[in-house]
Amino acid sequence: MNMYLTVLLLVLTLYGVPSAGQKKKETLLSEKVGQLMDWTGRRAVIRMNGEKFRRFVKAPPRNYSVVIMFTALQPQRQCGVCKQADEEYQILANSWRYSTAFTNKVFFATVDFDEGSDVFQMLNMNSAPSFIHFPAKGKPKKSDSYELQVRGFAAEQLARWVGDRTDVQIRVIRPPNYAGPLMLGFLLAVIGGLAYLRRNNLEFLYNKNVWAFSALCFCLIMTSGQMWNHIRGPPYAHKNPTTGQVSYIHGSSQAQFVAETHIVLFFNSAVTMGMVLLHEAATSDMDIGKRKIMCVAGIGLVMLFFSWLLSIFRAKYHGYPYSFLLS
Repeated sequence: MNMYLTVLLLVLTLYGVPSAGQKKKETLLSEKVGQLMDWTGRRAVIRMNGEKFRRFVKAPPRNYSVVIMFTALQPQRQCGVCKQADEEYQILANSWRYSTAFTNKVFFATVDFDEGSDVFQMLNMNSAPSFIHFPAKGKPKKSDSYELQVRGFAAEQLARWVGDRTDVQIRVIRPPNYAGPLMLGFLLAVIGGLAYLRRNNLEFLYNKNVWAFSALCFCLIMTSGQMWNHIRGPPYAHKNPTTGQVSYIHGSSQAQFVAETHIVLFFNSAVTMGMVLLHEAATSDMDIGKRKIMCVAGIGLVMLFFSWLLSIFRAKYHGYPYSFLLS
């Protein structure tokens, strides 16, 4: 009889009756999830400082994932990229918050440098914005850090990354933006108005120079990387919140900044202008003095701006052996 009682007590201890420590753990986890759900109900993105980060992200128990954007939004930081990334991050978090598939499996939070500098120091972070996924079990791996400079900060790109890390698929729903259709309508109205005013003289439509200039502008815009910017949504530039240094040229050949696109567009335009001047100097009927000036100006533009383009290429493609004028 004693043996049966002993076995029964052992079974109840192992499987039936949770220990006091386990009860405490479950109670603490329930309180943490409940608090996070309450905050998410008020704002899709939870604002965290050092204390909240240590309690809800670092300290166990935890059966949920947390995606955190580390940023520097205070005006004195002058981080324009942080504001742009924050807007996309808010769109992603709200898409998840108001989704029919919303659960307590994933939470979105943000840590501002001025409110949680100790967290930045804890994680050895010296740049913003940055995105890190803290999984429900274990420590973040390398793939849990979002490659912002490669993938950009568009909400759709962030959603794909979150889906890869958590198996939670988020359908990004953007608020309606009427700026594009309004600008297109305005442009069509202006073109239509000009065509109507000159309805009796439409010879400008057959002007080769107009069409050549339009085609040249289109080619320069496309070759500078504007389409890549539209697809990937990269930041305009990158500012180190610690040193304040701003980078306009991305150091990798796999990514670029919007400012870099504008610089390349300007340099390509200058080289093109130099080529046009050289062509005009060789074929025009102007006096020899003006043609010499055009020739010298054309050579100067081509040599100087092509050298700058090549230096940018060398900075992005490390190990490229060639240079011209500038090393």
